[in-house]
Amino acid sequence: MTALLATLWLPLPARSAEHQHTASDHQQHVAPPLKPSAQAEHVHPAPAAAATGVGLDEQLGARIPLDLMFRDENGNPVRLGDLITRPTVIAPVYYRCPNVCHFLQGELAQTLPQIKLTAGTDYTVLSISFDETETPELARRTRDTYLTAAGGKIPPAGWRFLTGDLAEIMKLTGAAGYRFQRVGSEFQHPVVIFVVTPDGTIVRYLHGTRVLPKDLALALMEAREGHVGTTIRKMVQYCFSYDPEQKTYVFNLLRVAATVILVTLCLFLAWLLFSGKRKKTKDPHS
Repeated sequence: MTALLATLWLPLPARSAEHQHTASDHQQHVAPPLKPSAQAEHVHPAPAAAATGVGLDEQLGARIPLDLMFRDENGNPVRLGDLITRPTVIAPVYYRCPNVCHFLQGELAQTLPQIKLTAGTDYTVLSISFDETETPELARRTRDTYLTAAGGKIPPAGWRFLTGDLAEIMKLTGAAGYRFQRVGSEFQHPVVIFVVTPDGTIVRYLHGTRVLPKDLALALMEAREGHVGTTIRKMVQYCFSYDPEQKTYVFNLLRVAATVILVTLCLFLAWLLFSGKRKKTKDPHS
């Protein structure tokens, strides 16, 4: 358990003012100067439009279709199932977004190098544009921007940037319960990433532009549990629990502290018993 905690209890870097968020940011993020809505939507400045149909219906346990076809950064057709061969983080974004999509991917670029897993080997990240008018060239420029922001610590094979046709986009976002709406040349959309297993099963949604290394590492471990087995899952569930309101993992301090105290007492009692037996053995007249 100590090794697991050392792996997951990661230090958080200092953040700039634009990335300081309250607990509600895990539930929603709305571009200023608009006030946050209850649907955790991102709203670009645009003429007033009804937000009907924009939001997120979490589909935990559902599978995304892996036979969908997209285009990679070089314009080559790629099958989703050929990219999702390991635990995968999927970020629905659009590359021309001047606001929270930029913040979200910038946050990923800062967070991914902090987790003790290797992109491209232990997991994959897919940024997928839901704007069917965006091109592979734009995806390639976006990739270069964020891989540079990651300090060269994420290989191109570990973080892919895809574009696609509207029909394929809608099948993917529909399976994930992700609902967005075009408003002129921009979009209203939720701000969320989700993590899937190698067979496309959705195991966790992480909300807002702030991505904590602890949350991402635990979500990837959940996605990998089919390969690791139940031991890690049980240890993670014992030490951490997912708070659906705060949209983050919470360290069970009281539970772990009580366990440590109990184990310490048991060891102390065992030492007393063992010491007493040794003393009786050395002193036959006692």
